Amino acid sequence: MTILNVALPTMAAQLHATTGQQQWIVDAYTVVFAAAMLPAGLLGDRFGRRRTLTTGLALFGLASMVGMVTTSPGTLIAARAAMGLAGALVMPMSLAVIPGLFPAAEQRRATSVLAASLAAGAPLGPLIGGFLLQHFWWGSVFAINVPLTAIGIAACVLLLPETRNPAAPRIDLLGTLLAAAGLSALTYGIIEGADRGWSDPLVLGTLAGSVLALAALVRRSHRQSDPMLDLALLADPSYRWSAIAATLISVVLFGAFFVLPLYFQSVLGTDALGSGLRLMPMMLGLMVAARLTERLVVRLGTRAVVATGLALLAAALLFGSRTGPADGYGRAAVWLGVLGFGMGLSLITAQASALATLPPARAGVGSGLLQTLRQVGGAIGVAAFGSLLAGAYRGALDTGALPAEAARQAGKSVVAADAVAARSEGGAALSASAHAAYVHGMALVLLVAGIVAVLSAVLIAARMPAGGPPAQEAGAGIEPGAGVEPAAVEDRR
Repeated sequence: MTILNVALPTMAAQLHATTGQQQWIVDAYTVVFAAAMLPAGLLGDRFGRRRTLTTGLALFGLASMVGMVTTSPGTLIAARAAMGLAGALVMPMSLAVIPGLFPAAEQRRATSVLAASLAAGAPLGPLIGGFLLQHFWWGSVFAINVPLTAIGIAACVLLLPETRNPAAPRIDLLGTLLAAAGLSALTYGIIEGADRGWSDPLVLGTLAGSVLALAALVRRSHRQSDPMLDLALLADPSYRWSAIAATLISVVLFGAFFVLPLYFQSVLGTDALGSGLRLMPMMLGLMVAARLTERLVVRLGTRAVVATGLALLAAALLFGSRTGPADGYGRAAVWLGVLGFGMGLSLITAQASALATLPPARAGVGSGLLQTLRQVGGAIGVAAFGSLLAGAYRGALDTGALPAEAARQAGKSVVAADAVAARSEGGAALSASAHAAYVHGMALVLLVAGIVAVLSAVLIAARMPAGGPPAQEAGAGIEPGAGVEPAAVEDRR
């Protein structure tokens, strides 16, 4: 998901993609991913988690092969949509196989390792993408998926037992359609609202439609004994507040992830690889946190670790919001390290806690619900912070000396302003104004994200249960293999 951030400018130039097409090269993945997450969890529970996981990996590899050779923006958007569907199959299943593999005493450690791996993808994406673009063609950012998915499929077939819920309900076609329509409309509306404006009729209609579809899904779920959207999972305080925490963390983190690539490339003048390298302090902080979370949870409890992580996120973002136009990379390196450490403590612990509460028979549906909430939180973060950044940037940009059309172009983004400056007299002044305006907008985004993180830390500290799930803490309770087909347990043994 993040490797595309650094590749998009090169990709757009090679494919002659319009601004709208560029947006949908990114967003086609997000919309389909969010829409398919809940049904994917149910598919895995019913037909087999290993089978669903390998199917998703195979589809991801095939879609990546199409993406790496296409010469058309439309085909690339379709390939990205297929990757989103594949990602929806892979993400919840990668979490759902854990209860069938590990005894209860080891499940928290396993989910912590997996959550750390997922979180590490955020800074690794731009770093690997920058390296590939520096040495290969733009399609290499998709080509790298092919051997990785092949390794993943081989590992699944050779190492994973097949697990499923024998009592899983039949696929609810109407519920699936309501979930897909509601979540895709919600994600689409949020994305378009940031671009078109929140009063646009299309945006309002799409968001209203999403509310109606999701309300109908909730009502239908309440009437079913074993629904696809299992709201009964939220009755468990540990799962509920862990899911809320993970969603809030996603909202906050997307504020930072959204503004940093352009800051590094346009304001500090780095290339794609340089931007990825400058995210390494975040990676380092994340790795340190991943090694500490399990011991800290045992000593302090889940609530204290998640609240502390959110507080560190807040401190990092608020410190980053003091960035000025003359500041170099040094300030960013400091707060990125703290951000990575806070992200590791909070996100890894929240996800591990939520997954550890799930009964093995509902692992797929529960993982799908958790990732759906996180994805919607991320989409809200991108839309809200994107609108805030665009408004602050345009308000601070000085275009008084430019013709109307050039001023309109420069107001679109700092990249567009640099392009206008390159072909205009007095371009240095415009470029300096654009960079200062972008830093002003970035600082405002980080300030608001920091305030949200503070409020989230207070909320979690006040409401989240203090410890982890009792079965996990004691190393007892759920037997390994519970909710797993007998043949699969024998296979594992």
